[in-house]
Amino acid sequence: MQIDKTHKVAGGELSYCAHQSASTGTLMRFSVFTPPGEGPFAYLIWLSGLTCTEDNFTTKAGAYNAAAAHGVAIIAPDTSPRGDGVADDPAYDLGQGASFYLDATQAPWAAHFKMESYVTRDLIEAVEGAFPLRARRSIFGHSMGGHGALTLAMRHPHLFASVSAFAPISSPTRCPWGEKAFTAYLGSDRALWRAHDAALLIEASKAQPFDDILIDQGLGDQFLEEQLKPELLEDAAARAGEKLTLRRHEGYDHSYFFMATFVGDHIAYHAARLA
Repeated sequence: MQIDKTHKVAGGELSYCAHQSASTGTLMRFSVFTPPGEGPFAYLIWLSGLTCTEDNFTTKAGAYNAAAAHGVAIIAPDTSPRGDGVADDPAYDLGQGASFYLDATQAPWAAHFKMESYVTRDLIEAVEGAFPLRARRSIFGHSMGGHGALTLAMRHPHLFASVSAFAPISSPTRCPWGEKAFTAYLGSDRALWRAHDAALLIEASKAQPFDDILIDQGLGDQFLEEQLKPELLEDAAARAGEKLTLRRHEGYDHSYFFMATFVGDHIAYHAARLA
């Protein structure tokens, strides 16, 4: 574990870190905010969206005053493995910066793109070993990271007390972003994709461990109809008899301005379930 720099913020401390991941076989970067006090603290893992790094949430979300007020830490990892030896693609929605938070099985991606294992094992082990954190955590994210938060929570419910998302890719098996990424990372057998589709997981009652799932969606989002399709989450929850709170906000787009407006609500939502 290396700590590259630290900053005082909201009475707590923000650290930019890097460590070697066994899952990805690369150096992985993340930020850690710890609130004022000695801890140990419950914490949130934030998963960012396409093209982002560990820095987007860290510098744009404006989350740390709320986190400090609720006494929770926040971990924000990079969105994918990176480096000269890591497979990539010229398009923004595949390869480095576009992992979709799953373990790839197809060449050339399988060698390094093991982000499900990274988030649910390597990252947790690293931060709990190096910072005053307790093994009580929740997960949330945006867009591709919203997809990741929802699917990882439902695939690993023993790890997370709660889950929420901003503008998630709700059903990647039924949108262009997901179809492209899943074909590349998992192959052409669409039956294998279902295990990484939040709407289909909810429909299969995989949301049962959670008392609610909070989703915020801006109605001015340019990706709403073609890529995000939050109504599929709503429909799946209704069919499965699961609780899901989908809040629609007039005029808000896909940017961090939207998240910065409502991130305090999400932190309070998780803090209540982490208490």
